[in-house]
Amino acid sequence: MPIAETLSQILCGSMLMVWILIASFSRTDESENRAQWAMTILAICATASLIYLDLSGGSIWGSTYLPKPLAVLCIAFALLARLNIKGRNISQGMNPHQVRKKSQDGD
Repeated sequence: MPIAETLSQILCGSMLMVWILIASFSRTDESENRAQWAMTILAICATASLIYLDLSGGSIWGSTYLPKPLAVLCIAFALLARLNIKGRNISQGMNPHQVRKKSQDGD
């Protein structure tokens, strides 16, 4: 049981560190994409280890109730990890800031 608990803590901690440092990783599109995939994989692995820990009757930080909510949180992190920080223009239209700037330039 201590191995599963330690593994869960390491995976959750690693995922949290990547989440904290994602802004540093997003300086180029390639490094942002790699960081996003790393965080997604870490989150899925953390979810699996937390589910295993829960099913085997283990505890994390002395609580038998924490593995389930933490597993749900890891799933949310896995989904959120694929969001782009820089974003991409998919509307192909003008945004309100461009419209306002254009109207001010025309006056």
